[in-house]
Amino acid sequence: MDVRDRHPNLGEWIELIERSLADPESEPILNIDADDPHYDAVFVGGGAGGRFGAAYMRAMGGRPLIIDAWPFLGGSCPHQACVPHHIFSEAAEELDRMRWFSDELFFPKFDPSRASILELVRLFLNGRASAHAFMNWQTKEQLDVEYVLNARATIVDAHTVTAAGRTFHADNLVLGMGARPVVPPDVPGLDRPGVFDFVSLVEELGYEPTRCVIIGGSKVAMEYGAFFHATGCDTTIVSRSPLMRTRALHHVDEDLRQYVVGGMRKRGMEILEGAHPVSVNGDGARGRARSATVRLSSGEEVELETDFVFLGLGERPNTAQAQQALGIDIGANGRVVVDKRMRTNVPGIYAIGDMIDGPMEMFKARKSGVTASRNIMGEDLEFDFSEFPDFLHTTYEVTWVGLTEAEARAALDEVIIIQMPPYVEGLDTPNLPLPCAEGTMLYAFSKPELSGFQKLVVDGVTRKVLGAHHCGYGAKDAFQYLDYLIHRPEGLTIDELGWMNELFLNPEHFVQLSRLRAGKASLTHL
Repeated sequence: MDVRDRHPNLGEWIELIERSLADPESEPILNIDADDPHYDAVFVGGGAGGRFGAAYMRAMGGRPLIIDAWPFLGGSCPHQACVPHHIFSEAAEELDRMRWFSDELFFPKFDPSRASILELVRLFLNGRASAHAFMNWQTKEQLDVEYVLNARATIVDAHTVTAAGRTFHADNLVLGMGARPVVPPDVPGLDRPGVFDFVSLVEELGYEPTRCVIIGGSKVAMEYGAFFHATGCDTTIVSRSPLMRTRALHHVDEDLRQYVVGGMRKRGMEILEGAHPVSVNGDGARGRARSATVRLSSGEEVELETDFVFLGLGERPNTAQAQQALGIDIGANGRVVVDKRMRTNVPGIYAIGDMIDGPMEMFKARKSGVTASRNIMGEDLEFDFSEFPDFLHTTYEVTWVGLTEAEARAALDEVIIIQMPPYVEGLDTPNLPLPCAEGTMLYAFSKPELSGFQKLVVDGVTRKVLGAHHCGYGAKDAFQYLDYLIHRPEGLTIDELGWMNELFLNPEHFVQLSRLRAGKASLTHL
């Protein structure tokens, strides 16, 4: 279908996308100038990195082309990953509050039968095409980027790509084909019905699970596990590593980790750290998962009854076709090797997003795509994503940036900690309604131990903020700005932080707590 000279509205785009998804034989969607098949760059993949990179290149006066196998732009984030995860995490937060306050104050008695994983999956499925439709519309009508959708690209060589029965030539290729969930090859039974990952969960779940075993200790494992358990699905996490101690999560403060993981256990989740999956076992004729055999850290093997197994073991990029056609270098972790300009070892070939090392987060995908484009267009620009703010959801927002207390003490002679609730020997902190902030006020006045955790790490000599760590609600947005401030060359001092104008009551108390200490010539803990 050629839409170059057509202008579908959002409703028409939704209809076209849904029709294309339902029919494997549906035709490609073409928004191209067919008279000129040569481009400054072909972006193989129209996810966040490809879409932002192509849009930036077009804004700079270049001519990009996006090719994607799906009938929409935006990639897996709105289709199977970020967006459903945020819907589920928001539901987990609401359900958690309703459980704690069941039949108290103005809360009705909690009815667990009304909490449904399947219902929320269907809610997401019924609305996900709207985001796709907007990105298709915006990219064509406002950003003026050409694209070929619903057609898989085949890389011929460093300057040639075929798709939709056409051949396209480019001075550069930008690889952004995304990633797929990891399935371990050494655990029998993972191919049984009733075994899901975050992709198949939204695409294939057809029954309401009541017991879940999660294999893996990733962000996905923690976030989806917290959601499953909040709905009333008894959940056990089986993780080789301690939660929040995987390689992908850097700068996780131990006190923050203890609060978060302890909170998951407080809510009734079983967390088996240092444990290994042995097999997933079926239930006779149907073969659906009925249990998982697990080897505990003690070496003992136990069988965990379940009707739902969820894999949360991370993702691996789709590199095979590009590696075969181009000879690009692949690292030991399966990611494409690039420099800070997103260049591979092959001239004119760039890789972005989930194809490369670093956090599998939206900021990296978008900025790596833009970095590739700006270098292609003649700028000399590097993108270093070794330091960044990070977060995950349980039934809380958990956010952190910069150094942990342990990292700071290993590097510096004098480290100051500002923390709430404080750890002071003999102080009965269970009776302390702090942090008392938006999102936790009800907890603070009736269940103080649930009201969150905050820690600021400060260099006692230079007075610079080294790290911030938060568990609660509503602070996540602030951390993208804290990240910028503490990592700029001049840094951010406790004095500057304490002189900011806080919006009281704010979700994190770093401003006012810093103000209580900033007057001291020699800083002390608070």
